[in-house]
Amino acid sequence: MTKNQITNLFKIKYPIIQAGMIWCSGWELASAVSNAGGLGIIGSGSMYPEVLRQNILKCKNATNQPFAVNVPLLYPNIEEHIKSIIEMKVPIVFTSAGNPNTWTKQLQENNIKVVHVVSSVKFALKAESCGVDAIVAEGFEAGGHNGREETTTMCLVPDVAKAINIPLIAAGGIIDGKSMLATMILGADGVQMGTRFVACKESSAHENFKNMVLKAKEGDTSLTLKEITPVRMIKNKFFQELEELYKTNPTKEQLLNKLGRGRAKLGMFEGDLNSGELEIGQASSQINNVFTAKEIVQQIMTEFNYVKSQISTANKFN
Repeated sequence: MTKNQITNLFKIKYPIIQAGMIWCSGWELASAVSNAGGLGIIGSGSMYPEVLRQNILKCKNATNQPFAVNVPLLYPNIEEHIKSIIEMKVPIVFTSAGNPNTWTKQLQENNIKVVHVVSSVKFALKAESCGVDAIVAEGFEAGGHNGREETTTMCLVPDVAKAINIPLIAAGGIIDGKSMLATMILGADGVQMGTRFVACKESSAHENFKNMVLKAKEGDTSLTLKEITPVRMIKNKFFQELEELYKTNPTKEQLLNKLGRGRAKLGMFEGDLNSGELEIGQASSQINNVFTAKEIVQQIMTEFNYVKSQISTANKFN
């Protein structure tokens, strides 16, 4: 495909971005996606400051292509993360879960592109007013932490596309070339995929979790914990325990106590499929194989170009 706003902004071959997922996207996955022509992202939300520095260094050694770091703005050690990112000259930062006004200017003053993740038109406009270089509009189909509005990608992307004047990246439920093309027809300039890259050979997710993703069927995920931070996860034993707790009309404190600490690490990184939090998107039902990042990117682009050519010549739309 020809160059567009996203490929030009990030200096990448394809407008495919791998999401910065906690416990799944370390340097190995990020560098593999970048080497394949997309934009790989290191997910710093599950990393101590020194671990992030090691991941950035290893990523730089593994690729000469652009890569990014995702920084949840509510992260407790964010000052140290930002310092490392600036000192180590990371070219692109994706921010989420917080006010983009806090760090955008400082990052840009250090020649770093800033992209902010939103789940509504309201927050897209706020992020644009803060001067970010691009926006990710993430629909409620997405895995992990999500918007309370429960707006689907098909509804969110065209609304945000009409409202903003900067490049737009679509996320949530995008799994292949067909869904990539669909969101770009709706107004996106590129796509961000998380779920598709969880079940990837270079993903740092535990093999138990990868296999669980391969077995996921329609309806096997659900959005929960909206009183704390909405999160989409597989309906495992821990999810069922949450459902039972909800029947008692629990307080926010009771929900926090039930969630505890390290629940996502337990499930996705350590492979405890019963007691862990297994964050994944609705599109997991369409994943049947574990491929390399290069194979995934190639499959997506081959299908994207084929379907695009078929639509342009199809008689069924005449």
